[in-house]
Amino acid sequence: MFIQTEPTPNPETLKFLPGREIAPDQPREFATPEEAEDSRLARELFAVEGVIRVFAGMDFVSVTKAEGVEWAHIRPQVLGAITDVLESGEPLFGGADAGPGHADSDHPIVKEIVEILDTRVRPNVAQDGGDITFHSYDEESGRVYLHMRGACAGCPSSTMTLKMGIENLLRHYVPEVTGVEAMT
Repeated sequence: MFIQTEPTPNPETLKFLPGREIAPDQPREFATPEEAEDSRLARELFAVEGVIRVFAGMDFVSVTKAEGVEWAHIRPQVLGAITDVLESGEPLFGGADAGPGHADSDHPIVKEIVEILDTRVRPNVAQDGGDITFHSYDEESGRVYLHMRGACAGCPSSTMTLKMGIENLLRHYVPEVTGVEAMT
């Protein structure tokens, strides 16, 4: 199995492209080994010393390493873990929660925000190995709260992406939006 590797804007995260679907229904993030209990893929990746976060997108896996750990030292183990799990034919995920997703709100502003995120933002950040999902909207203040996932979580450029890109986009299309903030 050949797995391509791409850098992401986050120097601590690499994007692995195995040439097949990984999480086609819903991206999944595992921020701790405990969260990985129901996913063989995530468990095997957390078993690699230095791996601190795993994010599974539609056709990729983003792996975040700890500061001070060199990719040259763990990349072969990460590739081996991904290959072993994919070649086993076993399910990649059990009953694990897919994490934050879409808002189930009938509020027209929330629907508009989610539509913009789904069509204009999420496809672009997925190219960089991450995901940004809607958390909530405070109608009184006009603030939108988002979850940063995968390579976006902890990325040095995520604040600029959030403020200069997403906030400007949402404020342009949804005048009621006054600002955007990341949830921690």
